[in-house]
Amino acid sequence: MRRLPLFMIASLTVAALLAGCKSESPKPVAQGQSALDIMEKVAVGANRCWFKSGDAAFKAYALAPELTSFSGRPRILLVRKGSSDIRPLLVIQAEGRPARLDAFGPLMNESLSGRIRQDVVRWANGSKDC
Repeated sequence: MRRLPLFMIASLTVAALLAGCKSESPKPVAQGQSALDIMEKVAVGANRCWFKSGDAAFKAYALAPELTSFSGRPRILLVRKGSSDIRPLLVIQAEGRPARLDAFGPLMNESLSGRIRQDVVRWANGSKDC
């Protein structure tokens, strides 16, 4: 059996003591939730607030949820409604635990991006508000 040198034991002890003194920062509401948990909330909010409500800003788009993803990145896509072009204009996805959200695509370069960002973060944190 190999023994740890004394300086390694001392270093580990000091590190453990210092870690105990570290002040904790506030935790986000969604701490510890899976990517699927978060994306289910976002998908429900997007469907209800952007599409079922008849929101004019999203009338030209359709929602395509892909929550059962084998890549570990559940996501929702916004595509142009009635178009044969299947390339998404917006991808909102989450991965990891705790989940990390990401939104990208051409719509994130438009004036609507600020609203998209605010809505997604609000829904991911559990709010049902539109």
